[in-house]
Amino acid sequence: MQNNNYNYGARTFEEEYATIKGMNAFITKVFGWMFIGLLLSAGVAYYVSTNINIVSIVLGNSFIFFGLMIGEIILVSVLSARITRLKYGTAVSMFLIYAALNGITLSVIFLAYTQQSLVTAFAITAATFGAMCVYGYFTKVDLTQFRSLLFMGLIGLVILSIVNIFLRSSGVEWFISILSLFVFLGLTAYDMQSLKAYYFGTEGDMVLRRNLGIIGALRLYLDFINLFLTILRLSNRRK
Repeated sequence: MQNNNYNYGARTFEEEYATIKGMNAFITKVFGWMFIGLLLSAGVAYYVSTNINIVSIVLGNSFIFFGLMIGEIILVSVLSARITRLKYGTAVSMFLIYAALNGITLSVIFLAYTQQSLVTAFAITAATFGAMCVYGYFTKVDLTQFRSLLFMGLIGLVILSIVNIFLRSSGVEWFISILSLFVFLGLTAYDMQSLKAYYFGTEGDMVLRRNLGIIGALRLYLDFINLFLTILRLSNRRK
C-alpha cells in the first residue's frame, strides 16, 4: 500500500507540475505578445514624432486624428467580440495593426514631454505594472468580485473625460488621473488573474487558448499604456 500511495503521490505531483509549467508557458507567451505590441507602438510613435511631414498630416488634421482613434476602437471591439471565431493569424494581425495605429496617436507625447519625463514615467509604470501582475498571479482572492466596480470605474472615466472636454477644469482633470490610476492598477491585477482562467478554461482546445492569449496580451497592453499615460500626466502636474 505504501508503494501505491507513493506512486499516486508522484503522479499527482508530476501532473500538477506539468499543469503549472504549461500555464507559465502560456502566460510567458502572452507577455511576449504584449511586449511586441508595446515595442511596435513605441517605435511607430517615435518615428512619427521625428517626421515633420507625418506630424503635420496626423496632428494637423483633426479629422484624420480622430479617424485613427475611431479605427482603434473598432479594432479592439471586433477583436474582443469575435475572438472565439477568428483565425489565430487574423487575431495577431489585428492586435499588431492596433498597436501600430496607437503608436501614431501616441506620437504626441514625444512632442509634449521631455525625454527625461518619458523615461521616468516608463520606469515607474514598469515597476508598478510588474508589482500588480505579481499580485494578480499569486493572490488567492477572487478578483472577479471587483469586475463590476472596475467596469463602472471605466465608464466613469469615459464620461468625466468627455465632460471635461467642455469644462477644461484642472481639478476634474486631476480627479480623472487619480481615478484612472486606481482603475488600471486594479485591472492589471484582474487581467493577470484572468490569464489563469483562460488557460484552465480552454483545456483541450488549443486554438481557443491561443486566441484568448492574444486577448490577454491586448488587455495587459492597454493596462500598461493607460498606467503610463496616467503616471506621465501626474508627474507633469507635480512639476
